[in-house]
Amino acid sequence: MFKKFSKDDIHTKSNLKSSVQRGLKTKFVDQYPKIEPAINEIVPKKSNVSLYKCEDKIQLYILDEHVLFYQKFDELLPSLKLVHKYPTCFPKVQVDRGAIKFVLSGANVMCPGLTSPGAWLPEESIPAGTTVTIYAEGKENALAVGKLAMSTDDIKSKNKGVGIELIHNLGDELWKFDNE
Repeated sequence: MFKKFSKDDIHTKSNLKSSVQRGLKTKFVDQYPKIEPAINEIVPKKSNVSLYKCEDKIQLYILDEHVLFYQKFDELLPSLKLVHKYPTCFPKVQVDRGAIKFVLSGANVMCPGLTSPGAWLPEESIPAGTTVTIYAEGKENALAVGKLAMSTDDIKSKNKGVGIELIHNLGDELWKFDNE
């Protein structure tokens, strides 16, 4: 999603009212319940959150020059910076070492990269369409954020095709935008 993103893609910038910020925090907690204890630390009460409206109906929510989360249509998605700060708050999967270079280049994650030795999927089934953070074998921090193309049970049983559609990864334009 952010392979060719640049500052030229930003159409408008505005500050959010505190009532809108409260609604945003509530919506984010509804989507990721484990983040609730930290939500007031992520978005403090008297903070100045900015909304950048971009191409392709993408909206970036920015606090202190860092992207907190972004929105495409109706779903809020965490930035990798936020995932690195609060890693236990988001559903997690792990790819094997062979998939690392493909994930970092922005490719979707194939099922064999999630089921081979070194990879890890949670025991409980996660439904298709769920946003997950993608870690790599032997690495401490997440490489990417993506959406499951099929449930984790289907990934284990079928072991063919695209398992996760990549949305945001280390080194993409959103990552670079966040670190400028």
